[in-house]
Amino acid sequence: MKIGAHQLRNALFVAPMAGITDRPFRRLARRYGASLAVSEMVSSRPELRESRKTRLRLDHRGEPGPISVQIAGADPALMADAARFNVAHGAEIIDINMGCPAKKVCSVAAGSALLEDEPRVARILEAVVAAAGVPVTLKIRTGPARERRNAVRIARIAESAGVQALAIHGRTRADLFEGDAEYETIAAVKSAVKIPVIANGDVRTPEEAKRVLAATGADGIMVGRAAQGRPWLFREIAHYLATGEKLAPPPPAEMGAVLIEHLEGLYTLYGDEQGARVARKHIGWTVRALPGGEALRSAVNRIDTAGSQRAAVNDYFERLAA
Repeated sequence: MKIGAHQLRNALFVAPMAGITDRPFRRLARRYGASLAVSEMVSSRPELRESRKTRLRLDHRGEPGPISVQIAGADPALMADAARFNVAHGAEIIDINMGCPAKKVCSVAAGSALLEDEPRVARILEAVVAAAGVPVTLKIRTGPARERRNAVRIARIAESAGVQALAIHGRTRADLFEGDAEYETIAAVKSAVKIPVIANGDVRTPEEAKRVLAATGADGIMVGRAAQGRPWLFREIAHYLATGEKLAPPPPAEMGAVLIEHLEGLYTLYGDEQGARVARKHIGWTVRALPGGEALRSAVNRIDTAGSQRAAVNDYFERLAA
């Protein structure tokens, strides 16, 4: 797949997830086979650009390109300015968030709340495409609610504005993350536009990735929550799509080494204290299905220091491997 001048090695994408897809997460996902890992969303509000949270979200040191930054907002002029700012600071692709259903985002008419206002969608997309000077992509849901799905109209607006790829989560804004994703709307969008369409929602296994591609005709797959604690999922999906064969799960030694690398990345990015807090959820996700995993998760939730946390994880995987 190509996005603008960027030739991607495959059609597997990491969904941007606030509080999750930071630099350490993105680097691991890319190493294990994802062709693009979009950043956590950053606000278009200029007064937030120098906040510590925004600076950490925009830290791409050591990442392979292309660098894709997701911006969120509701004002076309501010969104255009945010695109220029992020390109000046290294973004090679600008992604626009019109898919987040979180209340704090939608309450300011951003994220998936924008799907209610198609004229404003057009103004934002046209302004960002004109300002960015790099490829612009868009993430949406299937509509505001099940009885008001409008993803096909939004997709046509996006294509007309010059958006170069479209990712669609197979739920409406009202669905949040409840129920099963539906793919009929994604298939309808794929039939309606010529730009690449990327299917998102409930892709948890290589077999599901293949089924979703077949059901939608989409050009690519975007994986979100299923990759939490499992960056090797991208390797498994890519291998299955290429060969029809399932890879064996990684051995405990590999899982432990990957998790320790992830922790070190978090300590480096956030500092030991905050990094240890952020790491707790990643440890829990990694070991949730492993023997003794719940006991480790409970233990690390009471550990406040990076060194003790690292030691507990190392000890757990050494015992597991033995």
